Amino acid sequence: MFKKMLAFALTFCIAPFAFAPDAFAMLTAKANHDHISVDFFYNGSAVSVKGESEPGVDLVVKITAPEGRQKMRKKGKVAGFLWMNVGDIVFDHTPNLYFLHSTRSVDDILTPAEQDAHLIGYRSLEKHIAVEPAFSPEEKERWFDEFVKFRESSNLYALSNGKIETTLTDKGRQKYALYLDWPYQASPGGYTVTVFAVKNGKVVETAYSHVKVEQTGVVKALAGMAVAHGGLYGLVSVLVALGAGFGVGMVFGKGGGAH
Repeated sequence: MFKKMLAFALTFCIAPFAFAPDAFAMLTAKANHDHISVDFFYNGSAVSVKGESEPGVDLVVKITAPEGRQKMRKKGKVAGFLWMNVGDIVFDHTPNLYFLHSTRSVDDILTPAEQDAHLIGYRSLEKHIAVEPAFSPEEKERWFDEFVKFRESSNLYALSNGKIETTLTDKGRQKYALYLDWPYQASPGGYTVTVFAVKNGKVVETAYSHVKVEQTGVVKALAGMAVAHGGLYGLVSVLVALGAGFGVGMVFGKGGGAH
């Protein structure tokens, strides 16, 4: 009797997972070149996100840094005619980097509620963050738009649709690939890659990967020195800069110059 009850209980627990819709889909995600080394000659890198999904679904790829506090200087008129910094605006719970790429416009494939639930899109991000000092909804939107423009100009925020390449495999799966230029402005640390499979206006699957940016060599040593020994860091930085300039001069000298 006990064995029959146990078997029934196991069947009851397993059945919802076995017959759940799209449970077999197994969305995958892999960030190639997922460990980026920042050395003395670092000027950005390249990252690709690849994987497989069920055919017929739309895809959204989001790459974000951990949330933090970002500051932006607020300018205003002083004495009626001088434009000057009149204070700081603080954006809390805001990622330093936010990339969002989709097969189609997110407004065409996701409901507003789903966008908000998964922080997909600038408007959803605006609702999520806190701004100090407190503004009216209209003022918050205006300053958030200015913040986004500044981040986009620094290559740290980006939205696009149509960049994700998709092909069908012999087994009927959908392969996808997204190729990105990784900005040198992105600070060292860990970044999360989230891939959403979208169907009928909702997220039906999610997969994750990671990108790590790490200082190495001279850059790492100088960064540590800047924290522990500020004065020595300043002296070494000057010497390194002079050495780099001397090296460049030697290269052009050997080449006979450029005329």
